Amino acid sequence: MKVEHYAHTQPALDLFDYFEGKTYAWGQFQTRSGELKRRFYVDITGTIEGNTLTLDEQFVYDDGETEQRIWVIERTAPNQYQGTAGDVIGKAHGQTAGAVFNWRYTLDLPYGNRSIHVQFDDWMFLQPDGVLLNRAMVKKWGFKVGEVTLAFSKLDHRTTGD
Repeated sequence: MKVEHYAHTQPALDLFDYFEGKTYAWGQFQTRSGELKRRFYVDITGTIEGNTLTLDEQFVYDDGETEQRIWVIERTAPNQYQGTAGDVIGKAHGQTAGAVFNWRYTLDLPYGNRSIHVQFDDWMFLQPDGVLLNRAMVKKWGFKVGEVTLAFSKLDHRTTGD
């Protein structure tokens, strides 16, 4: 897929506008065969300073594990972005067009007693109601090892169980 093919789609996604302030996400990881391996919730705080968006992501997994990732994303040109995070190898590169954002990077992923480098190819699609859907292919040595699916919202729809 080419992000430019989505230039006509609406609503237009402005990455900085969307992620400024509080954003919430719900997601899951599935193996290449489709088996659900892990679900998670993410509480995200986005701050903007000039051409830089910082995303503080607080993950809570269904097994109780927690994790933090801090993205520092720079707008390098109109609709062009690059970013870094502590567990990202090198720089992530992204582009928006219309309602779509494509984000590619290599992640240093814990695996057993070590870690492996996997490539993420994220495709985010802004919906008219403000929900942002994300589908990410995860590959190792060019082979699909899994897929991550996320739904982002500006509203926190978690239930309290009350």
